[in-house]
Amino acid sequence: MQTFDSDGVEIAFIDEPPVGPAKALPILLIHGFASHVGMNWISPGWVTTLTEAGYRVVAFDNRGHGQSEKLHNKAAYGAPLMAEDARRLLDHLGIETAFVMGYSMGARITAFLALKYPARVRAAVFGGLGINMVRGMAGTGPIAHALEAPSIDDVVNPTARTFRAFAEQTKSDLKALAACIRSSRDPISRDDVARLACPVLVAVGSNDVIAGSPTGLAELIPTARALVIPDREHMKAVGDKVFKDGVLEFLERA
Repeated sequence: MQTFDSDGVEIAFIDEPPVGPAKALPILLIHGFASHVGMNWISPGWVTTLTEAGYRVVAFDNRGHGQSEKLHNKAAYGAPLMAEDARRLLDHLGIETAFVMGYSMGARITAFLALKYPARVRAAVFGGLGINMVRGMAGTGPIAHALEAPSIDDVVNPTARTFRAFAEQTKSDLKALAACIRSSRDPISRDDVARLACPVLVAVGSNDVIAGSPTGLAELIPTARALVIPDREHMKAVGDKVFKDGVLEFLERA
C-alpha cells in the first residue's frame, strides 16, 4: 500500500486503475470498524468487480486500522475527523469528484464527507447502515472493554465478544480500536440526512440487526433508494452478488 500524510497522521491506501476503458469518475471505498482494505474490499471481490467494470478504485485504511497509523487517544477519532482523511486523500490524488461507498462505520464517514463537501461526492453508497445511522452508536462501552480485556476469554457479553473476535481475526491494534469506538459519536440527525443532495443507495442485509432498516433511512433522503440484500446479516452482506449488482447498476444511473 502507498501512504500519505493526513494532517500529521499516516494513512495507507491503494489506487487501482480500471481494466479496459475507464469510467468518467473514480470510486472511493471506506471500510467498517475493525476491518481494513483487504478484509472489506479486496477479499470479498469488490476491487476486482469495480476495476473490471471500468472504475479507478481508491481505498484506504482508516486511522487506527490496517496499515494506517495507530492512535490511542479517543480525541483522534470520530467520523468527522475520519471524513477529513477521505477528503485529504482525494486532494492528495488530485481527484475533484468521486463516487464514494462506505460500509458500516464507513457509511457513517461517507455521510459526513457528503454533507460537508457535497461537490466532492457525485453519489454515495451506504452499505451495512440503515436507520441506525440517525439513531447513533449505542452500547460502545462493553465493546471498548472487550477490546481492552487481557483475553477474549474474559469477555462474557456476546455482542462485545463478537467484536473482539473480529478484531483479533483482522490482527488489529486493540487499544487503537478501543479509542476509536470510545470517541465522541457526532450525531447525524434526520434533518442532516435530508440535506444530502447526491444520489444515495442504502444497501443492508435483510437479517442485519446492527444496521437497522435500509428503507427507514432511504425515506429520509429525497435522493435515496433502498436495496435489501436477501438472507444476509451484517458480516455476510459485504461480498454478496445482489449487493454488487445493485451498486453497479446504481453507479451507472448516477
